[in-house]
Amino acid sequence: MIDPHVHLRDWDQDHKETVKHGLEVAYDVGLDAVFEMPNTSPALTSSKKIVERIDLADRAISELKTKNGGNFEIFHGIYAGITADPEQIAEVAGLPGNIKRVVGLKMFAGNSTGNMGIINEEEQKLVYKTLAESNYKGVLAVHCEKESLLRPKIWDPSQPFSHSLARPAESEIESVKDQILFAAEAGYKGVLHIPHISVPESLKYIEEMRDQVDFTITCGLTPHHAILDNLLMQYKNGLQLKMNPALRSRPRQAYMLKALLNGRIDWIETDHAPHTLNEKTGKVLDKDGKPIYASGIPGLPFYPHFINLFKSERMPDKFIDDMTHNNITKIFGLDIPNTHRKPDYDLAGEYEFNAFQLETLK
Repeated sequence: MIDPHVHLRDWDQDHKETVKHGLEVAYDVGLDAVFEMPNTSPALTSSKKIVERIDLADRAISELKTKNGGNFEIFHGIYAGITADPEQIAEVAGLPGNIKRVVGLKMFAGNSTGNMGIINEEEQKLVYKTLAESNYKGVLAVHCEKESLLRPKIWDPSQPFSHSLARPAESEIESVKDQILFAAEAGYKGVLHIPHISVPESLKYIEEMRDQVDFTITCGLTPHHAILDNLLMQYKNGLQLKMNPALRSRPRQAYMLKALLNGRIDWIETDHAPHTLNEKTGKVLDKDGKPIYASGIPGLPFYPHFINLFKSERMPDKFIDDMTHNNITKIFGLDIPNTHRKPDYDLAGEYEFNAFQLETLK
């Protein structure tokens, strides 16, 4: 099984989690591979930093192998981060072919954790133009939230539900439309992956456009967007459910889960993004002296429960293998064994909070 969307911390963020700990939890929940996102601190936007990250992960894997008597095998892949600099874009476009651990590229079309957003539409178009000119045919994952449609003034930490209003569904829908249009206009020939898709309208548009463009469009669904809804943010500890994209209404959440079970989503991905409880609840200040109220939740511990959900719905083994492994290796062109190891189901205690425990309130 593969989780193609995780945020491993370490370096300047080792108080949240180390790469070693993240890889150990990933292995214990039964995963054979994880693909790390680039909005680390410092960010993975150069070959130098990416090589440093690979060395860090290799040391961690070696230590975990020793700790487990040689029984520890996991593939650690990396997304290279995209900036608005054409020279940087051209450089990282060549990395997947030169550094085997680089599985693809990542662009943030809206600001999220790490502030790597490329929010200017002309700069977004330049990304696709540069990738097309570089003959890039790999995977470009794009965080789709249109900055001009976000409403940050609505956000009120005393009313956590307001986060879903401040980052409305329309911001994702319109950003998805933008990215597909910009890619088509530029003659992009790679794979455009829309991670953590959260609303039916985005999915329907992707399905509509797949046969109308000359590139492949894929999308992934997280456990939280599949089973949690924004009403849960009205309960105690609702701040724990703050994430980007935000949780959606119950009807939209139910639709996305059904779409997944109907095979309309390409794969599941956790968007594992640990923070300390103090960072989630505003007890830590940013460099400007403002409370952080961090977005993101630990997702890796929930992975085995999602597999159980599939089994409870009597989904065939092939469906589960496709959603957790086969579709991913096919799109990324990777040969990663699916070992079907028995997972540990009780790893939520590895983190300071378990956002999924609020699911019982529904």
